[in-house]
Amino acid sequence: MKLYLKNSFIEKSEPLVMGILNVTPDSFSDGGRFFKAADAVQHARDMVAAGADIIDVGGESTRPGAGQLSAEEEIDRILPIIEKIKEDLGVLVSIDTTKANVARLAVEEGGADLVNDISALQFNEQMAATVAALHVPVVLMHIKGTPENMQKDPFYSDVIGELSEYFQQRIDFALSHGIKKEKIILDPGIGFGKRLEDNIAIIKNLKMFSEFELPILVGVSRKSFLGLLSGEKVPERRGAETIAASLCATLNGAAILRVHDVPAMVQALRVWKKLI
Repeated sequence: MKLYLKNSFIEKSEPLVMGILNVTPDSFSDGGRFFKAADAVQHARDMVAAGADIIDVGGESTRPGAGQLSAEEEIDRILPIIEKIKEDLGVLVSIDTTKANVARLAVEEGGADLVNDISALQFNEQMAATVAALHVPVVLMHIKGTPENMQKDPFYSDVIGELSEYFQQRIDFALSHGIKKEKIILDPGIGFGKRLEDNIAIIKNLKMFSEFELPILVGVSRKSFLGLLSGEKVPERRGAETIAASLCATLNGAAILRVHDVPAMVQALRVWKKLI
C-alpha cells in the first residue's frame, strides 16, 4: 500500500500497524493506563520498538455510551504527548479526534501527520476545511449515530451496500471541501453502531470497498464482538481473537491495522507474509 503524507509518502507490501494510545481515564479497554504523560510516552516508545508504523493518539473515549469532552480538555491531554512522541521517536502520529481545533493544534503545534475522524467530518462543521488546509491524510470512518447512542439497536438491511453509499457520500463531501482523494483513508467502523452479524459481514466482504481505490483501515482490537464469538468477556484477554480477525481483514484488503497489542500484531504479520 501507499500512504500519502503532507509532503511525502510511505509504501509497504504488508499492512501498516497503527498502535493505539488512549490518553483517557475511560476508554473501554485501557482507560486510565496511559493517562499520565510519562506512561503514555513510554507506551508509545514500546510500540515503536515493537514495530508500530503509526501511533494513534486519542484524548476522548469513543466507547459505546461515551459522552463528549471539551476541546480545551482534549487538547490539554493530547498535545504534550504528541509533541514528545514526535520529538523523541520521530514516528508517524495520528490524532484521533472529531474536533477541528484539536486536529489543527495537533498537526501545527504537535507535529501530527494524519487525522483520524470517527465521524468522517460530520461532527464538526469546520473539520473538512481544516483538514484540507493542513494537507494531511484523513481517516473517514463509518459510524451509525454517535458514541453515546450508536449501540442502541443498530439495524441494517444491507450493511455492505449502506457502507458503500456512506463512503461515496463522505468522499464526495471531502473532495468538495478541497481534500485530495489520495489523502483519504476509509474505515468501516467495526463496532461503531454495528451488530455481531454486521461486523462479521464487513470483515468477510472488505474487498467490496476496493472500488474506491483507497486504503482501508480496520480496527477490531479487543472489541466486544470478538468476545461474543470466543466467549472471552475480558477485553484485555482478546489478543488471539484480535490477531485472527485482523489477519482475516488483511487477507481481504486491509491496508492499516489499528491495534492495542503491537508486538503480537507485528509478529503475526511476519509469519503471515512468509506463508501467503
